[in-house]
Amino acid sequence: MQLRDVRSADEGRIHELVESSMTADYAISPQQIDAVVDDQFGRDRLEGSSGDADATYVVAETDDEVEESTVAGVVVGRVADAIGEIRWLFVDPEHRGKGIGTSLFEAARDELREDGAEELRMYPLEEATQGPQFAERLGFEQIGDREIEIGGESFVEYAYAEASGDEAESASGDAEPSASESGDAAGDSTESTTFPNTEERDGHRTTTTDDGEQLYVDTDDEQSGTAAAFFPVYEDEAFEERYGFYCGNCGSLDVSVDQMDRYECSECGNSHASRSDQSYDDSHL
Repeated sequence: MQLRDVRSADEGRIHELVESSMTADYAISPQQIDAVVDDQFGRDRLEGSSGDADATYVVAETDDEVEESTVAGVVVGRVADAIGEIRWLFVDPEHRGKGIGTSLFEAARDELREDGAEELRMYPLEEATQGPQFAERLGFEQIGDREIEIGGESFVEYAYAEASGDEAESASGDAEPSASESGDAAGDSTESTTFPNTEERDGHRTTTTDDGEQLYVDTDDEQSGTAAAFFPVYEDEAFEERYGFYCGNCGSLDVSVDQMDRYECSECGNSHASRSDQSYDDSHL
């Protein structure tokens, strides 16, 4: 995955991922979704000719060697009166669980601070079902709300500011770490997982289905769980043909994943909330 500035040629793809994200995670009508997409992600916005030239648009582009690269996420921010505002963050539902949201948030944060932001704020819409939890787990606290208009549609927008001192440190400690840091997460690290019902074969962690099919566990791509981490399993050692997920608590492959990217093991009840529920890893404002 690579992060880069938005290009006008990204418009169509950004419209697709914003629409799919809002459809999945917002209590919002199709007409309101269209209003947000057209007003906030139109060509004039992306090209900086809308009168909001200070806005920052960063996209995450996949670099999959098998499939064609695509824009999988976008974050929008701006600096106004020394306040860095993160206005929107979306990750395509089909590309969640890869740390894209984390990378986008950090990129926006760093860029806003470089542009002179002395503090950060986030503005989830009331209709964003996971927005407030997302902000709070990042160490932000609500300071107010207001009614706004986007593309002729009315919305309520919550304002969240960075908590200070011990509050921010405590909140940050509760958030799920980024993909690069997840090995240090208490109780969920690869090092603390015993990997029941698996064995090492030729340098790969493998498990076997009830039908005797050998599968490969990607131990470098863990998803936190209430009892232990989950890991994707593949039919091939190159990790190209996804089979499903493995429960690090009981070793079961009977793991369900819903459209909100939430995992649950039917054998032991181990579960994983979507990253938008837990932290900023794959969230959306």
